[in-house]
Amino acid sequence: MSFKKFLYTSILSALAFSMMFSWQSIPTKKTRQDVFNRILKTGKLTVITINNPHCYYIYRDEPMGFEYDMAKAFADYMKLQLDVVIVPWNDILSALESERGDFAASELTRTPLRDKVADFSLGYLDIQQMVIIHKNNHKIKNKEDLNGVTVYVRAGSTYIRNLVTLRNQGINIHIALSNRPDEELIRMVAEKRITATVSYSNIARLNRRYYPAISIAFSIGGKQRLRWAVKKGETRLLAKINQFIKKIKKDGKFKKIYNKYYANIDNFDYVDLVKFHRAIDTKLPLYDHIIKKATARYGFDWRLIAAIVYQESHFDPRATSYTGAQGIMQLTEITAAEMGIKNRLDPEQSIMGGVKYLKWLYNTFKEIKDPDRTFITLAAYNVGRGHILDAQKLAKATGLDPNSWTDLKQVLPLLSYRKYYRKTAYGYCRGTEPVKYVENIRIYYDILKRKAIEHIFRQKIIV
Repeated sequence: MSFKKFLYTSILSALAFSMMFSWQSIPTKKTRQDVFNRILKTGKLTVITINNPHCYYIYRDEPMGFEYDMAKAFADYMKLQLDVVIVPWNDILSALESERGDFAASELTRTPLRDKVADFSLGYLDIQQMVIIHKNNHKIKNKEDLNGVTVYVRAGSTYIRNLVTLRNQGINIHIALSNRPDEELIRMVAEKRITATVSYSNIARLNRRYYPAISIAFSIGGKQRLRWAVKKGETRLLAKINQFIKKIKKDGKFKKIYNKYYANIDNFDYVDLVKFHRAIDTKLPLYDHIIKKATARYGFDWRLIAAIVYQESHFDPRATSYTGAQGIMQLTEITAAEMGIKNRLDPEQSIMGGVKYLKWLYNTFKEIKDPDRTFITLAAYNVGRGHILDAQKLAKATGLDPNSWTDLKQVLPLLSYRKYYRKTAYGYCRGTEPVKYVENIRIYYDILKRKAIEHIFRQKIIV
């Protein structure tokens, strides 16, 4: 063989080997569909998320969290079993790349850098980055006032980019990176341990309930949208996710999940919340053993009953309303007699009787699924079961769902207008009161639940 022919043959062989290697290295369309096909074949869908109050947590042995409920709804839509993989914040995209899960639902926003390693879904929640300071801090009113201020933010977050942009504009911001989650940094601001932090608007507004001493000062950067992420090239799975997001936005499922965690997020009464937090520490301990005894018998979460007690009487066992209701659970004379209560001013009798009555109401709405069943039961405790039955009939007549609290709270205020109440069995009703009543209890209950899970997150914080 001549040298020229040998060289030609060698080059062809090298090219063939190189092409073979390249073809094996580049994912083909078939390979890219393997994740989606595997999901369908195994019947399992795995979400990658983080352990925090927004994404995923366990409360009373039940998985919860806005992102978890969204992911569960997607799994149900696909008729698949949902598995959950918890990772640290900084490992979300690497876990996705290594296929530890099928998609990530973890408070993600889209950035040019992230676009290089993952594909992102349609946006489903608009948010902004907010600077958070203490309520008594009157020195920081705008972005320029951050000059010389140390701002603590979560390491690896997109908050850093906006703070760097401000610094490049001449504002001398000291950026301190932390492994603590947003909620913990917000708590540190409330306790005046740090001056300022940054968090997404939904997280910031929700945390005002838990830490009323904070103030949401102003936004940095423009609006962003939370999105889910899939591994680069997983077009079929991404298409299904986008199809699902469009569907739940249209049919009201998204709104229902959102309201479960963020209903009345802007209903912020600083004075009332401060009083409630103080009552949790000073008054609730006097009665929590009775509340737990009652809930052990009748099956409610004791924190829900504690929220009702505060709404009814602010933990005052001698409270008396203008309607004649008395005691810590504000029982009427008729209801107390029906529940076998002799002394409404006795805290134990009042709590036991009130929870027993609440359980009776709950059992009468057995055709309704929770959480709507619980909300409608609370409204009935406040205004009477008869008015709720009237509201349900009115809801049905107007094309609304009589078993949906979201729909029912639209109808209840109409019962104060003669046009509507004259056709009902129980007549006039101040329908705005039970709506406000349920909203308040949901806020108090949310705060108490947060306190129950807060220590779990603190134990996982890396200092």
